[in-house]
Amino acid sequence: MEYEIKPKSKLTLGLNELWHYRELFYFFTWRDIKVKYKQTVLGFAWAVLQPLAMTLLLSISLGKIISNAGGITIPYPLFAMSGLIIWNIFASGLSSAGNSMVSNANIIKKIYFPRLIIPISSVLVSFFDFLMAFVVFIGMLIYYHTSILIGEFLIFLPMSVLVACIATFGLGSLLAALNIKYRDFRYIIPFLIQAMFFITPVIYPINVISNPLMRYLFAINPMYAPLELFKHPIIKNHLDMNLIMVSLFSSIVFFIFGLFYFRKTESYFADLA
Repeated sequence: MEYEIKPKSKLTLGLNELWHYRELFYFFTWRDIKVKYKQTVLGFAWAVLQPLAMTLLLSISLGKIISNAGGITIPYPLFAMSGLIIWNIFASGLSSAGNSMVSNANIIKKIYFPRLIIPISSVLVSFFDFLMAFVVFIGMLIYYHTSILIGEFLIFLPMSVLVACIATFGLGSLLAALNIKYRDFRYIIPFLIQAMFFITPVIYPINVISNPLMRYLFAINPMYAPLELFKHPIIKNHLDMNLIMVSLFSSIVFFIFGLFYFRKTESYFADLA
């Protein structure tokens, strides 16, 4: 019997290998969830309280101004919450994934397993937080007696979450690989997330930007598409498919580049960690 030893492709997820080590997804994800809420009085409730508290602060301080400027037809707390729960997939996932290889350095040095499992598990933790907050969001829809486009909501909900996870994984895996070699990125990641929050239509509608060119610049943001897709069945706004396609293309580019760079450098992780 002959065996051929060859390097793995830089542009593949290695699905066969990931499936073989599939138990590790549960191990890393559940471990990170327990560590995240360990020794907290409220536990998993923090996944709900954080977006709710942010929604309350924004509603009190900027709610009326943004509603008037953007022509928002639904209660502003509902509008803000619809953006924050999707945004938190990205913000929480990117922060965790970007630091994941450094925080798991001891494990990386001891045993072999597909390194991609670590940043993917970080994104799964943020997805868990989304599910917790989404239950509360449904309660808010009922409380405000807000009608939604059911058919479009059932289609756009999984689509928006999937695109958000893809965008988070792409940037997260890139930052994870960079962070393990250049530790400066541990300080850049929080600043990057904060900066992107203000240039992403999370708490304001895109129509507050009157310049068409500026709208396209904002659409380069990979989180533009998932936010707009998620909000559309609720606020019933017009979807600019050109801007959506620009954002989706951006997500794919970040995903491919992040995966390529991670695969290219992962063989050195154990030495650098």
